[in-house]
Amino acid sequence: MNYKSLPLLSVILLIASCSTDPVIPKPDSPTKISRPIVPSNPTKGHAQRPKKKSSYTKKTPKQVGHYSSNQLYGDYAGSAGAHNLIRKLSRQHGFSENYLRGVLSKAKHLNSVMKLEKPTLNVKKSFTPSRGSWSRYRKKFIKSSHINNGITFWQQNAKTLERASRTYKVDPEYIVAIIGVETYFGRNVGRTRTLDALSTLAFHTKRRSKYFTSELENFLIMTKEQGYDPQDVKGSWAGAMGLGQFMPSSFRKLAVDFDNDGKRDLWNPTDAIGSVANYFSHHHWRYKKPVTTRAYSKANARLFRTYSEDQYWTLHPNFKVIKKYNHSNYYAMAVHQLAQEIKRGYQR
Repeated sequence: MNYKSLPLLSVILLIASCSTDPVIPKPDSPTKISRPIVPSNPTKGHAQRPKKKSSYTKKTPKQVGHYSSNQLYGDYAGSAGAHNLIRKLSRQHGFSENYLRGVLSKAKHLNSVMKLEKPTLNVKKSFTPSRGSWSRYRKKFIKSSHINNGITFWQQNAKTLERASRTYKVDPEYIVAIIGVETYFGRNVGRTRTLDALSTLAFHTKRRSKYFTSELENFLIMTKEQGYDPQDVKGSWAGAMGLGQFMPSSFRKLAVDFDNDGKRDLWNPTDAIGSVANYFSHHHWRYKKPVTTRAYSKANARLFRTYSEDQYWTLHPNFKVIKKYNHSNYYAMAVHQLAQEIKRGYQR
């Protein structure tokens, strides 16, 4: 622009206007805003509501991988039991022998499992436990952390528990208590590869070799049926899996697809709840009937005695149903008492 061609006053006004911020004209009819404008990215500069922590970590196994080998190698290359199992599964269940050799070649022998399988004196089968032993066992499960987390688990899965209870005629507090005692409501489902655990127990132990060979057989069939990668399934040192800790034979027989997604997934709380309820129902649970009642004498032979408190309890048929999960009287009594504590807390 040629400033010389302009009058002096015009030049002064032009320079002044260039040195100041532009003025945004006001709208003729300003719009009133009734609520604050939410920024496009609300995570920046704004406090976020903390997410509610789930009571479990889902550890559903991955889908099956590719396995194939012309020969068996690894820890079980020379195992007659492994070779026999391969032939049996191939002949009776339509497995490819190359596939089975590929899977079992990946199985590892675990010394830690061998140590845990050593037989120990089982005093828990007695109806009259030694002084103080029941109290020590009870303290592992009947404590505030288990009760409070049981209440939370019930709250998070209330609709599922109600549906499972109605479908299978099983009291919901016992479904919750089983999952609490078995895996601390899904927090401790086990970190041992099930393939390794069952192979070790089947091919390297004598006391229950036949039983664990059968469970390994069911496990391999189960992974094929469910599409799981055999190397990715993890559970307890003895081969139990999921929130309810089902052995493979129980999984195949009693696990249910309770969320109707086409897969029986015991690492999913919905399927786990339905499966535990089905397990109880299969063993003839008596809905809304007692498990134990307080007794004031030992005249009845079916008694559970706690020396520390000098208490006696009459055991009813539902007590036996809980023992189908674990043959220990201590276990069944712990499940019962935890169930009652959680129920009281949930109702409050």
